[in-house]
Amino acid sequence: MKSYTRLALLLTATSLPLALFASSTDSKIEDAANASYNYRTVLEGRVSVKSNDGVVTLTGTVLDKDDKALAEDTVENLPGVVKVDNEIEVKAPAPEHSDEWIALKVRGELLVKANVSATSTKVAVKDGVVILSGTAVNDAQKDLTEIYAKQVDHVKSVRNEIIVVAPTGPTVGEVVDDASITSQVKFALLSNGATSAVATKVTTVEAVVNISGVADSDAQKALVTKLAQDTRGVKTVVNDMTVKG
Repeated sequence: MKSYTRLALLLTATSLPLALFASSTDSKIEDAANASYNYRTVLEGRVSVKSNDGVVTLTGTVLDKDDKALAEDTVENLPGVVKVDNEIEVKAPAPEHSDEWIALKVRGELLVKANVSATSTKVAVKDGVVILSGTAVNDAQKDLTEIYAKQVDHVKSVRNEIIVVAPTGPTVGEVVDDASITSQVKFALLSNGATSAVATKVTTVEAVVNISGVADSDAQKALVTKLAQDTRGVKTVVNDMTVKG
């Protein structure tokens, strides 16, 4: 009888640290997801994250199917995640391709692109025509905002009414975490017709993006680098892709 008691005590003593370790890992996953740029800024806190032994369940309501995919991919890039159960519901506030839908897509694009400001840019859409207003720190930022708006599907044209106002002091950009950067780079590659079919591996460490895989040409490899560089928060891109032939 005593041997059984010792065995039970031994099993309890062994399992307790493991349970505490799992609980600690789950808490870190949840905290990292909630603190990420994608969850705070792009998804605006609409998604809830619950981790149990590394199995993450996502719930909540988002405005677009791309946001649902973004939420899942961001969590998949976090250490300790074993699996993601994506139970997020998509409830669009407006019909797909409508003016309101286009405005949402343009605002979302500005949130994840480098060298533009979503907070100082106002977006309105009338019959597929995007009207940009607000302020930019220089002409380059104004022009780049227009370029990104034109890249959104079903935008007929862009009227750029942004006013250039030189900053009165130093500007500090928001720090974007590695998991958010990785997810945004992968999404940019999948969304571009010239790179959507390219098999790549994307990792990010301290805002340095590393890309591997196989490109069809030097031009395609260069485009992959450019799309990664255009992602908000990226410091450097290391493209180790090989070119066929």
